[in-house]
Amino acid sequence: MPGLLRALGVLLLSALLVSVLAVLLLRWFYPLTSAMMLEARGQAWLERRPDYHTDYRWVSLEQISPHAAIAVIASEDQLFPFHAGFDFQSIREAVRASEHGRHLRGASTISQQVAKNLFLWPGHSFVRKGLEAYFTVLLELCWPKERILEIYLNVAQFGEGIYGVEAAARRYWHKPARTLSSADAALLAAVLPNPLRLHADHPSRYVQLRRDWILTQMRALGGAGYLRALEKERGARR
Repeated sequence: MPGLLRALGVLLLSALLVSVLAVLLLRWFYPLTSAMMLEARGQAWLERRPDYHTDYRWVSLEQISPHAAIAVIASEDQLFPFHAGFDFQSIREAVRASEHGRHLRGASTISQQVAKNLFLWPGHSFVRKGLEAYFTVLLELCWPKERILEIYLNVAQFGEGIYGVEAAARRYWHKPARTLSSADAALLAAVLPNPLRLHADHPSRYVQLRRDWILTQMRALGGAGYLRALEKERGARR
């Protein structure tokens, strides 16, 4: 038994060191793929869909329209510049809604979504949620907010096999992400709840209404100027 416990301890410590090293490296190097991309590719292989293709084109935050950044913040996580990875008010509201048999979206922050998309498998088990919380803490400790946002904009899914705003902009409008208008950006953000059922290139009435709501939220936040909060947050961390 002591030998088994020692082996488990070594295995756990090794896993912790590997995870910390991976997060530290990704502060400076862009990810070649993500757990979500690999899972989708594996699913396509199991379903024998040889035509499936992963469209993933990394670009730096400077090469992405500020409208895209503010759109995903307005849509997904309006407290992103200010929290430490978790929006506890939204979590409490989601728990209360679940207790009353309702589903309330919005408890996951951008940081949590990056942790899930990069490192974890889909699902809602306690083990996966625990690992998501662990990686979220690591990201917030090791990366500036701008890096978290940069990776989110590059790995978020915007359609089947389409990952990142550069791939989406090229696929839907045949232009680079740096030229996205506020309406384009809001439309992309509008499909994030379910990019396999919602379509930016053929938006349903629901997607159009959600786009309009996101545009209103973007204006209420102050537009791209809201991103200055990220710069202030980065300065405070130094």
